Amino acid sequence: MLEKNIFAGFGGQGVLLMGQLLAEAGMQENKHTSWIPAYGPEMRGGTANCSVIVSDREISSPLVTTATSVIAMNRPSLEKFESTLLPGGKLFLNSSVIDIAPKRTDIEVYSLPCNEIAEEMGNGKVANMVMLGKYLAVTQCVSFDSVLDALLHKLGEKKAHLIPLNRQALENGAGA
Repeated sequence: MLEKNIFAGFGGQGVLLMGQLLAEAGMQENKHTSWIPAYGPEMRGGTANCSVIVSDREISSPLVTTATSVIAMNRPSLEKFESTLLPGGKLFLNSSVIDIAPKRTDIEVYSLPCNEIAEEMGNGKVANMVMLGKYLAVTQCVSFDSVLDALLHKLGEKKAHLIPLNRQALENGAGA
């Protein structure tokens, strides 16, 4: 198994967190992982993306120039990273904010309204977890429980009360 992913969106959408959780969950499952963030100088609203590799074998280079999956949380991310997908790759789109169709026809496309699903749950901030749930359901790269363990580690005990909401967001995304 070799998953080479690009998570991309605006700052504040949680794309770096999605990548961190995937990488840490992979490590918990004794897989080889890498996580490389890239973002603009803005604190919120600027562009943000990260490359995440999860593999059963050692990773020769942490750079992702051709991806097996692209997770695009906004239109500029779709426009920038669609071309990096390998033929047969998986493209995950947040249809809440992406108003165009992908150009390629040689890829699998998973489109879901992450923002609306999160708002229906009462918390728009979990749109990233909705998307991550869809990604995990499709790729089965790591388990939901490993991602939640990674999230608990990231949040700490003081924010552990947010785990049930995030679990529900992952499950809602998986079922969408």
